[in-house]
Amino acid sequence: MEIKTKNARGLLLVLFLGQLVAFSLAAGNFASSLVANLGVNAPLTQSFFVYLLLTLVYVPILFHRRQKPRIPWYWYLAIAFIDVQGNYLFVEAYQYSSITSITLLDCWTVVWVIILTWYILGTRYSFWQFLGAGTCVAGLCLVLLSDARSPDVQDPGKIPLLGDALVIAGTICYAFTNIGQEYCVKKNDRVELVAMHGLCGVLVTAVQIFIFERKNLEAVAWSPTMISLFAGYAAATFMFYNITPFVLKMSGSTLFNLSLLTSDMWAVAIRVFLYQQKVNWLYYLAFTVVAIGLIIYSLK
Repeated sequence: MEIKTKNARGLLLVLFLGQLVAFSLAAGNFASSLVANLGVNAPLTQSFFVYLLLTLVYVPILFHRRQKPRIPWYWYLAIAFIDVQGNYLFVEAYQYSSITSITLLDCWTVVWVIILTWYILGTRYSFWQFLGAGTCVAGLCLVLLSDARSPDVQDPGKIPLLGDALVIAGTICYAFTNIGQEYCVKKNDRVELVAMHGLCGVLVTAVQIFIFERKNLEAVAWSPTMISLFAGYAAATFMFYNITPFVLKMSGSTLFNLSLLTSDMWAVAIRVFLYQQKVNWLYYLAFTVVAIGLIIYSLK
């Protein structure tokens, strides 16, 4: 009886942390879309401030321990490099495509993660896990159906195919990053992973900003609104990176990415409560379907 109670509590904790991650992702995506709507194109700079926060918080803790990294530094550098490219591709996609299309294609991360964990980590999935994953994706499709019924007209200046291609490439990067993070956090502790990820991320983004983004950065008008959006993105994504290792260690990359599918529903909640926008009833049905899929997958 005690074992079942502990398992139930563990399941609820994983689902709760997964939703915190999804909410932080939704908040970060919302800030990115607003930055893009203001005509600013500086995805590397947005990521730089996130990695800088992680470095300032976790690297001093790592130094205080006075112990050598348990995993070679070049593994962390590789993970950070791939993660930076994924962040760049996703944030850049907002310049060309809608948040609806980006959310749709984001679910491809789940497919890549299942394939990679199957071949790289040797993870095997049951029928119920596949059913849970399929249910989550079905719930997300309801969100897209609701968006298709929306009267909003797409900006003619967008290039949807280019944006879609950037997102698909970004999902591949995120899948490799999640697998690497899962491996590191299960072999080591969370602090070293986040600290080294942040430090390596700062180095990679700083170099790429100097090479690719200097002109775009010089053209940014740093108004209070713009500063608030950059700060909001940094805070939300900082929260994302803080909680991610817990979910990866407790459940693995696949459930982690399935939880992220609810980020679109959290984006809807932000629109409703902050901007008083009306949403289609299908959003509420979609959230319920995705929640059921997460429970099915978690119960295995």
